[in-house]
Amino acid sequence: MSSSSNSSTHVLLQQPWLPVTIDGISLLAKINFGSTEYQVLLTDLQSVWQEEMDIAAIQTRAAELNKRLRAPVEAFFSHLCKVVRPIFAGVGSESESAMKVEHQDSGDVVMKLKSKLAGLPFHWEFQCAPAPITVVCLHLVNPLLAMCGLLQEQVDQLSDLLTKKDAEILDYKENGATLSRERLQTSVFEKKSYRDNFMTKVLPLVCSQQSSSVDFSRDLQRLYTAVVAPGNGRKRKLSEPKEVLVQEVSRSDEPVADVRREQEPSGDDLDQTSETQVRMETSVDPPATQQVTVARVSSKPKKKKGGLFK
Repeated sequence: MSSSSNSSTHVLLQQPWLPVTIDGISLLAKINFGSTEYQVLLTDLQSVWQEEMDIAAIQTRAAELNKRLRAPVEAFFSHLCKVVRPIFAGVGSESESAMKVEHQDSGDVVMKLKSKLAGLPFHWEFQCAPAPITVVCLHLVNPLLAMCGLLQEQVDQLSDLLTKKDAEILDYKENGATLSRERLQTSVFEKKSYRDNFMTKVLPLVCSQQSSSVDFSRDLQRLYTAVVAPGNGRKRKLSEPKEVLVQEVSRSDEPVADVRREQEPSGDDLDQTSETQVRMETSVDPPATQQVTVARVSSKPKKKKGGLFK
């Protein structure tokens, strides 16, 4: 595997899973667009699919699906990034109708995209094959197990904190303090009773109310990003206090989307690049352009939020 491929795989691992709905199907998606390559991971929590494309493969597929368009591969790729990113970020509701999902008998998933480039139809297909078990473990199983461990440690810390708070309140009461508002009185926290009640009463209720849609909240996205960050988990010393583990996970308050934007050019820049490169194709040699850029000359581009004791 080349250093470029290793780098792309590393970048994709740092991306959190995002809940998306494409063609009425709820999925979790990961996508990484490089300079002239991309990687896609999809799962419906029953199967996982992936596709990796480099510049040569992109050029070949673009030519096969868009015989009327003639433009540099960079122009095709820039337009593809601009159109696809909002969809895979879960904010492309207006573009959802342009993406269709087809399940193949072979187990593959093909997502067909239709848009406009320089006023002409632009077609693309994400041809995703079932991901190998190593990829599923790397991007899904291992991080989720690590997240479960960290969340359990966080619950244990909160339980210990509540026990200390009860001891503090008892000390106040023994020294004559009383509540100024009776409604704020709480019972003493008992860890075992709380856990038993959660497992027997709360958990079944929560499970019965879960919808069939795939979800991965922003808090879970942040936790996932922290877990897969370089140096986390495996290099940590066993003697390190639990408090450090949970504080490290919750340290960053920045939205996950911001991490991704640092590695991606803006949609406006991509659009300008795409349109400019297509125009360059059409301005170098006007007579030849009428035959090369568009197969049918008559096609015209469309314009486009006091103390308790006394």
